[in-house]
Amino acid sequence: MSTNNINICKLEDLDKLRSAPKLNKKQSKTLFNQLSHLIHNSDWITIGVMSPSFKRGINAVRRIEEKFEYDEMKCITVPSSDGPIFLKANQKTGEIHARVEFGLGEGILITCQNHENSLTSKTIGPFPLDFFD
Repeated sequence: MSTNNINICKLEDLDKLRSAPKLNKKQSKTLFNQLSHLIHNSDWITIGVMSPSFKRGINAVRRIEEKFEYDEMKCITVPSSDGPIFLKANQKTGEIHARVEFGLGEGILITCQNHENSLTSKTIGPFPLDFFD
């Protein structure tokens, strides 16, 4: 399934995708506004990044930190070799862990977390790696 021609107009439209779709400016703005509302109503977020390189994955996390004025998280686990990576960043702990992993799609997954256990956390995405630029 090509992700270039899918009608993406709400966050739920991303749920079934393995890789982030190409979005136009209107789609990006609409999704960003929906996502911002969820992020601002959560206690913290976790970020999953599927990226062709560690550098691009870290860059995606840094753009999110800037956009939402979060403290910069620290890289705790860094892959010892080049390759596609899966990176997990936890705003609550301030830690980033990355590992080389083949066979993944590409994109950013955001999970809004809450201290209240009765509120379920939902993973949203994948968003393009440059979504928060």
